[in-house]
Amino acid sequence: MDEFQPIGTNMNIGITCYPTYGGSGVVATELGQYLARLGHTVHFISSALPMRLMELGEKVFFHEVEVMNYPLFDYIPYDLALTTKMVEVARLRKLDLLHVHYAIPHSISGYLAREIVKPQRLPVVTTLHGTDITLVGRDHSFLPVTQFGIQQSDGVTAVSHFLKKATLSEFCGVCDIQVIPNFVDTTKVRRFFSEEIRERFAPNGERILVHLSNFRPVKRVSDVIKIFHRVQKQIPAVLLMIGDGPERSNAQYLVSQMGISNRVFFVGMLGMVESHLSVCDLMLLPSETESFGLAALEAMACEVPVVASDVGGLPELVEEGKSGYLRPLGDVEAMAQAALRILEDSNLGTFRKEARRRAVEEYSSAKVIPKYEAYYREVIERHG
Repeated sequence: MDEFQPIGTNMNIGITCYPTYGGSGVVATELGQYLARLGHTVHFISSALPMRLMELGEKVFFHEVEVMNYPLFDYIPYDLALTTKMVEVARLRKLDLLHVHYAIPHSISGYLAREIVKPQRLPVVTTLHGTDITLVGRDHSFLPVTQFGIQQSDGVTAVSHFLKKATLSEFCGVCDIQVIPNFVDTTKVRRFFSEEIRERFAPNGERILVHLSNFRPVKRVSDVIKIFHRVQKQIPAVLLMIGDGPERSNAQYLVSQMGISNRVFFVGMLGMVESHLSVCDLMLLPSETESFGLAALEAMACEVPVVASDVGGLPELVEEGKSGYLRPLGDVEAMAQAALRILEDSNLGTFRKEARRRAVEEYSSAKVIPKYEAYYREVIERHG
């Protein structure tokens, strides 16, 4: 674990996140585990064990939200079940603070729990990861409830300056939002070369490109395939597709239609991605939007440069011409040319070094976790 010291006395913290494969759940889980190692007590409150929650123990607890079937309801009221569990944990475990990831529905459930447990104090911190904003962009019927959840939170953080600006524009022009970026443990998420894994996918020394996501439409997985199709025409290369989701079948069909099935490997969801990222040479992330781009950061920590869309928070993470390249959304030809430039023997080593440097110097857990600790204490003292 990255080395840093706890600030002040230990806290009793509740964390709610989506347990599925995605950046917000990864960040919430890693954050909770780090806080526990620093001596804080952490209670995860979720519908299932978060994917990267590897161990429970003296300082880490999991409280499952049990959703019962009621004949009266066509749809199970998860938000109310979550509120009930938050109240139970807050009262029994005497929580100092509740940290929820995503405004919908978690900030609303947190608000209700805070009001129910009064006069016990339970300040609620909401971290925005991005889908909160894009959901409203697609369906404005969510605007009032999302706006309320953000405004009623005792503290709000966003994972990038881009997301903060979008939130202020869309929801609350005067909200106090703290930017705390995503992070990785750069002592753990690093390049450790495995000849066995490399040989499995590239037995003849091919370059290995990689894409990592939850395969939602916003990730533009078809663009990944199209970029790779152009690259492999110029140099020997293979592509690893890490993750799973609704666009996987379409991607597999496109791969088949292009006649490159023997060069593209769908490896599914991996608990610890660094083992496979460590054998890769370049990440492709042509997303429609990324509030931060945690997959890109994990790749960079493993010395894997990135070619990505010039959108969202990605320009804050990827240094143009150093740790990778940013190209206009949907311009698969430009992205393919950028990929080929990085993959040249004379360039790859420099890009690798810069990608790792960027991750360590700006986004390591040692840099970011103390910001959450300090912010928790600020919110607790403000509402104490």
